[in-house]
Amino acid sequence: MATPDGTVVEEPQTLGERSDCAKHCMRALDLAPMVAVVDDLGDAANLAYEAWPDRLLLVDRAGRVAFRSPPGPYGFQPDELEKAIVAELARERAAGP
Repeated sequence: MATPDGTVVEEPQTLGERSDCAKHCMRALDLAPMVAVVDDLGDAANLAYEAWPDRLLLVDRAGRVAFRSPPGPYGFQPDELEKAIVAELARERAAGP
């Protein structure tokens, strides 16, 4: 797969390679300060949250999906994600300790 800077990235065979690929993409796409989380080689998070090809997800502390965007990048809804984060924080505050 070619990245935006023209670098060709092979299918990762190890978690380290997958992590290196994610770091490269984060730099090439200038996504900082966004945080990237790398799935394991068995794609457990993708399978659990139907994250493919890419989505914006908000998962609460209990593992509940509080927000799930349509597939990206065109389906990304950062404003809706922000609203979901604010709502989730308010819900946690209201629930108390």
